[in-house]
Amino acid sequence: MKSDLFSTEHLAQQATVPGMSLQNAKSVKYAVNGEMHARQGAMIAFRGNLQFERKGQGIGGMLKRAVTGEGLPLMAVRGQGEAWFAHEAQNCFIVDIEQGDALTINGRNVLCFDATLSYEIKTVKGAGMTGGGLFNSVFTGYGKLAVVCEGNPIVIPVAPQSPVFVDTDAVVGWSAQLHTSLHRSQSVGSMIRGGSGEAVQLKLEGEGFVIVRPSELTPQKASAN
Repeated sequence: MKSDLFSTEHLAQQATVPGMSLQNAKSVKYAVNGEMHARQGAMIAFRGNLQFERKGQGIGGMLKRAVTGEGLPLMAVRGQGEAWFAHEAQNCFIVDIEQGDALTINGRNVLCFDATLSYEIKTVKGAGMTGGGLFNSVFTGYGKLAVVCEGNPIVIPVAPQSPVFVDTDAVVGWSAQLHTSLHRSQSVGSMIRGGSGEAVQLKLEGEGFVIVRPSELTPQKASAN
C-alpha cells in the first residue's frame, strides 16, 4: 500500500528516551516510565502498559483532582509505554521549566506535564468575577509542560515602564512574577450606550512576558466547559 499518508513525517517512531516530545504541530508524544499528568480526555492513543487514573498518590500526597475555573480535571498516567495527547487540533508547544521559574497558565491551555512539576490553582489577583473569574495554574519546579493554543500565539514582553493590557478571553499565560489587575477601557456611560465590546482587560505590570492567542473564547466553547 502506498500513500503520502505513510511518509516518515506522519509515522510514530519508537521512543529512545523517556519524556515528552512533539509528535507534530498538533500533538505531543510522551514516553512514560513512571508517572506523568495530563488533562482528562486529551489522550488520543497509547501503547504499552499504562494506567489512567483520575486520582491517586502523587508528589507531596494525594494527586490533586484539580478543577480550574475553565473546568479542567487532571489525571495521572502511570506505567511504562507511550501515549499521545492532543486537544481539538490546537497547536502544541513544550515549555522547559527550570528551578526558580514560575509560569502562570490558563487551565484551558494545559495539555500535559511532568510529575516533577508542582502546580497550584490560584485566582488571578485583581481579576475576580468581573474579569471572567480567572483561575490559573501556577507551575514551578523543573520539568516539561505542554500547552495548547488556538492559532499561533503572540508572546509580548512586559517591561517595568510598559504594562501590557490583554483580553481575558485571549490570554494563555504569563510570567508568574507579574502584577495583575483589572483595567477598564470604557467609561460607565460608554458601556451603557453599548460601548466597543472591550470594556475590561487584564493589566500586567513588572518584568516578564505574556502569551496571548489570536482568538477570543467563543460562546459555544465557553458553555461547553
